Amino acid sequence: MHIADGILPPAWCLAGHALALGAVGLLGRRVEPAEVARMGMMSAAGFVVSMLHFPLLGTSVHLGLFGFTGILLGGRAFPVIYTTLLFQALLFQHGGLLALGMNAMNMGLGALAAMLLWRAPGLPEVVRGGLAGFVGTYLPALLLVGEFEAAGYGKGFAAIAAVYLAVAVIEGALTATAVTFVRQAKPALLEGR
Repeated sequence: MHIADGILPPAWCLAGHALALGAVGLLGRRVEPAEVARMGMMSAAGFVVSMLHFPLLGTSVHLGLFGFTGILLGGRAFPVIYTTLLFQALLFQHGGLLALGMNAMNMGLGALAAMLLWRAPGLPEVVRGGLAGFVGTYLPALLLVGEFEAAGYGKGFAAIAAVYLAVAVIEGALTATAVTFVRQAKPALLEGR
């Protein structure tokens, strides 16, 4: 779901950069040394999983781990996703440098929404994990579809939304499973410690 350069108007991309860099500065300040390893782990996991493409509904997709990143890192997920996207753009041309801000906003907002769902009381942990994984993936897809529609770029937005609905269901199931595993193996990770 990376946006390439040349699709969105340059003014939108510049606004995306301003917002993304502001969010990186705000959510990435005063990082504690104990957080660095977890941030690096999730950045590496997101980078690697995005290299593993699989066929789905006539196209090729990959997971993003935005929901799981939001659960484990909270607000720190945004600077981690920004950095991961920067390296993907530089090394593999996933997305573009001009569109980096918009990509970071879309995917970072998915992670922040997942964080809020995870912290919502009243639902069992596995359900919150599944919802966080689903929303962490589907919200960025919906934002991308809306941006493409608003920019007048191409057609077939319902197909994009359908493909990413399936990806979001898979991410939700994987995130619920991962949360269950982490709760048994290292519960402090789920509590931000």
